[in-house]
Amino acid sequence: MGTEYSGTGDPARSLALLWRTAERSARKGKTDLSVDSIVRAAIEVADRDGLGALSMRRVAEELGVGTMSLYTHVPGKGELFDVMQDTVNAETARPDLGDQPWRARLDQVARENHKLYLRHPWLLQVAANRPVLGPNLIAKYDYELRAVDGIGLSAVEMDSVITLVNGFVHGAARTSLDAAQAEQRTGMTDEKWWQAHQPFLARMSDAESYPLAAAVGTAAGEAHNAAVNPDHAFEFGLERILDGIEALISRRTG
Repeated sequence: MGTEYSGTGDPARSLALLWRTAERSARKGKTDLSVDSIVRAAIEVADRDGLGALSMRRVAEELGVGTMSLYTHVPGKGELFDVMQDTVNAETARPDLGDQPWRARLDQVARENHKLYLRHPWLLQVAANRPVLGPNLIAKYDYELRAVDGIGLSAVEMDSVITLVNGFVHGAARTSLDAAQAEQRTGMTDEKWWQAHQPFLARMSDAESYPLAAAVGTAAGEAHNAAVNPDHAFEFGLERILDGIEALISRRTG
């Protein structure tokens, strides 16, 4: 998947759309067409066919309207892309954190982001260094910060912890997506792939030259029935990330 970047449209127009400060009037006879309906259609196209299929013409076809009618509401693809990202960020569940321990709070944040990526795999193509400054992303960020509020971290450390967790989730979701796509495109599950290759790997592995690779690789492969188990990698990695944050908190409060 290629990388896409936010902010390729006009900044003023994107922000106006994100915050709905200047939504244009619908054309006569197209009263059911709006920014929201266009964005929903664009998300459906990206979910189903990927970002490579996204264009103003493709979205218009999805809605059954002429391409030019979209421009009454959305200036162009760049601005539409920004609003798409912000819109899906509203989907994460945000239950009252109450008196939950911070680990449980961060665990919930991580799992919601993981689900979001799996629902909308095209998000994995979006570079994270220039976030869309829309209301839904800001609300999501504010909620996630509350998971680590009041536990002894500085403001910069709070931001860094959320960045660390979400960065890990991004990589874990990519691994899950790669595994799912490999099965779809080859017609072979990871388990069947491992069963087909394991006998040859066992014969070809040079235990004398590479004793650790042979021993550990065999043990992991037999445990997962695959070269990699995305679910195990996510669970193991998330726990280790939280352990590291716990160590940081202990240093700050100890």
